[in-house]
Amino acid sequence: MSKQSVRIAIDCMGGDIGLAVTIPAAIQFASQYDDVYCLLVGDGARIAEALASHGSISRDWYQIVHASEIVTMDDAVEVALRRKKDSSMRVAAQLVKDGQADACISAGNTGAWMAISRYVLKTLDGISRPAIATSIPNQKGGATLMLDLGANVDCTAEHLLQFAMMGSALASIVDKHPSPSIGLLNIGEEVIKGNEVVKQASELLRHSGLNFYGNVEGDDICKGTVDVIVCDGFVGNVVLKSLEGLAKMVASMLREEFTRNSLSMAAGLVAKPVLNRLGDRVDNRRYNGAALLGLRGIVIKSHGSADAYAFGYALQRARDASKHGLLAGINEAIQNLRLRLEAQNDETVAVDPHPESAL
Repeated sequence: MSKQSVRIAIDCMGGDIGLAVTIPAAIQFASQYDDVYCLLVGDGARIAEALASHGSISRDWYQIVHASEIVTMDDAVEVALRRKKDSSMRVAAQLVKDGQADACISAGNTGAWMAISRYVLKTLDGISRPAIATSIPNQKGGATLMLDLGANVDCTAEHLLQFAMMGSALASIVDKHPSPSIGLLNIGEEVIKGNEVVKQASELLRHSGLNFYGNVEGDDICKGTVDVIVCDGFVGNVVLKSLEGLAKMVASMLREEFTRNSLSMAAGLVAKPVLNRLGDRVDNRRYNGAALLGLRGIVIKSHGSADAYAFGYALQRARDASKHGLLAGINEAIQNLRLRLEAQNDETVAVDPHPESAL
């Protein structure tokens, strides 16, 4: 392992499928990038057996880290956090805490992964709640970053402001947006729309120094109206699951239509590449890998049902986040915003609240 390698701790046991997905994905991932080093966390004997099933593999890209317990998809958060202290999830997060890994990733139980990561790594100064963020493909050919996607069901206006800060940092660092535009998900664009929390968050965002576009609606997610969309975890998770279901339906319909349609061979040769490209655009596997923002370490959550292809994209997100200094960038963004807000508060206090007294 070179000193420049990105070290990624992989919970090999998590998810609906486990080793049958994580090991092939890790092997393929390491073959694509010569600057990664994988810490394969889980049952050491089973990991070694899974590796051996792929033939002769170089050992210079990985290390097996044994963990005696597995957090299942049905385990309660309390069980995962308090009773399974040697789980592959817990060990992966601890490797980041101890400085032995630059990032960690799991396809396991979302609630458990969030609780364990937060307990082991703690939150950054100025952040009270971590948030789950991921990219959603849009009509402009790029992707819209959206958060929170399920970590926080009930949020205050201040929480939404923090999500916007972290989303802005992620978009600027990883997606190369110099000044990402921020939209607040609402039931209408008008300032008077929305519940009290959203109205208060809108007011905070207007004075935050961020590039706040204003309120956006659900169709703006796929339009690509803004770079980052902020909402609470309840709304975000419903939106995400709805979009995933729609994407799967569209991809299935495209495949069925192409199979059934009696196009001539010449027309079929023209249509197939177009349909294939469209199928790739709506393939949610290419956007797998959500970042758990606000923690003192890079933490990635993969879909539990991800196949090796999708898990590979999540591994790429872990690598990109580490190489682009996501953690330092978010910390800097938080501190800068805090200074701006403090300066604004000082200016407000400095203004004479009773100017008529000078008359």
